[in-house]
Amino acid sequence: MGELDADVLLAGVAAEVAPIGLEDVPELMSRVDRKYIVTAATMAALAAELGGRFAVLRIGARRQFRYTSTYFDTPDLLTFHQHRQDRRRRFKLRTRTYLDGGGRWLELKLNGTRGSTDKHRIPYDDAPSRILTREALDFVRDTLLAELRLIAPETLGPVLSTDYRRVTFIDPSGAARLTCDTGLLCHDGQSSAPARRDLVLLESKSADGKALVDKVLRGMGVRPVTVSKYCLAVAALRHLPANRWHPVLQRYLVHRPEPSAQRLVSRGSTGCWGQAAARGGRWAGPRGAHSGRRSSGNGAGVQA
Repeated sequence: MGELDADVLLAGVAAEVAPIGLEDVPELMSRVDRKYIVTAATMAALAAELGGRFAVLRIGARRQFRYTSTYFDTPDLLTFHQHRQDRRRRFKLRTRTYLDGGGRWLELKLNGTRGSTDKHRIPYDDAPSRILTREALDFVRDTLLAELRLIAPETLGPVLSTDYRRVTFIDPSGAARLTCDTGLLCHDGQSSAPARRDLVLLESKSADGKALVDKVLRGMGVRPVTVSKYCLAVAALRHLPANRWHPVLQRYLVHRPEPSAQRLVSRGSTGCWGQAAARGGRWAGPRGAHSGRRSSGNGAGVQA
């Protein structure tokens, strides 16, 4: 018997769950995240255990949404190495485009106190996804200084992108949500690395880290994993040490690029996108006051 296609399975599960509109999704501004990688069969069992205690996000007629994110880093991959070394004060910077729900945001994801995650973002509909405008750079500098007391790097450029599909289940009480990602593809313009089609990346997000989903998964013998889409993608596409992500990398991604790809994208470069951005100067754009704010988890699709 062949393996279940996780994308198809999730679409079927979502179709059977009561929907909730974006305007009714409770805010979850600061939260504790736990991530899991499960088979499609385990996802089906989890959905059965949760029963009718969660609603599924619906926008228009859709319950499953396509996302694309472009990540920014320094030429020597500062944020990747900070995460690999598990630095206490660290961040990730990306643009996220909601291909079905509409809209684009620039998001700065901060490692908060006691393992929590804080996200700040500004609308980015009027800027290309692989360009940092002056307003964007001001937002990054101001937020890092105010929240983490960090001086922003002088040079930030696009490194890679991730594409995937997401179904989001919402606890109507506002205490938790569960995002379910399938069809992940990591790419940098030179090479790509897809995820296995029979696996789902779950992210349990809750205010106190005690979500029902976490309890149910523990009872099923499923344990959290340490994983970052960006860090997995960098390790896979550039053949860099994965360290604590290595078990997930080996299980979750279908393959790693051929060694020849490494000659095209060197360790010390931000890749072809970064080089193109550098040729265009320091991401020129109109300077203006930014309206940065911590993410509420709402938008054209619930945030990761």
